[in-house]
Amino acid sequence: MLENLRGEIELLRRHVAVLRLVKQHEPVGIIKLSELSGIPQHRVRYSLRILEQKGIIKPSPQGAVTTRKAEEFLRTLPEEIAKLKRELERCLE
Repeated sequence: MLENLRGEIELLRRHVAVLRLVKQHEPVGIIKLSELSGIPQHRVRYSLRILEQKGIIKPSPQGAVTTRKAEEFLRTLPEEIAKLKRELERCLE
C-alpha cells in the first residue's frame, strides 16, 4: 500500500538532486549531470523534463539553467516536507 508513496519520494529525491546540481553547475547538460550524480542519463533527462514543465529550470544552448522558481522551490522545500510529514503522522492516530 505504501509502495507508490515510496516511489514518489524517491522520484522527488532524484528531481531535487538534479536541481541542486543544475544550480551548482549551470549551465549544464545531461551527460555532465549524469557523471556528477551517478544517475543514468535517461533518468536525468526525465528529471530535467519534469523540472522544466514546472518552470523550475529552462534549457539554454549551453545546457540547463535555473529560473527564479528554483530558488523559491528550494527555500520552501523543508517546510513543505514538514507539512507532509505531519499529514503522514496523522495516519498513526
